Amino acid sequence: MVERVIVTPEAAEVIGQLKIQHGELMFHQSGGCCDGSSPMCFPIDELMLDDNDVFLGEIEQCAFYMSKDQFDYWQHTQLIINVTKGRGASFSLEIPLGLRFITESRVYSENESLDLRPISLGKQ
Repeated sequence: MVERVIVTPEAAEVIGQLKIQHGELMFHQSGGCCDGSSPMCFPIDELMLDDNDVFLGEIEQCAFYMSKDQFDYWQHTQLIINVTKGRGASFSLEIPLGLRFITESRVYSENESLDLRPISLGKQ
């Protein structure tokens, strides 16, 4: 099964640090408010989710969501969560570390498209 969202080793390391500091975490792909279109990291249950949010899978045992409207646009791509130096303008937990998560993407191959992890709406 092909994952819809994956994480780089560098981002996994930062997620591990944040879990030690903040406990269980969740991610939501921002639709462009404060920091463009960035993955936002929150303590679990801090962000209210509803049936307009799509559960894409987990990275480092953290649920990852995106709005349905945004998913309609990005559904043909695998999201690759990475980290870079620099402060973003968001409320995401990594910002005080002088880092920010970024989303890279790639289009699925035809064969991968046939074996994608199923999505679901709302909180998982």
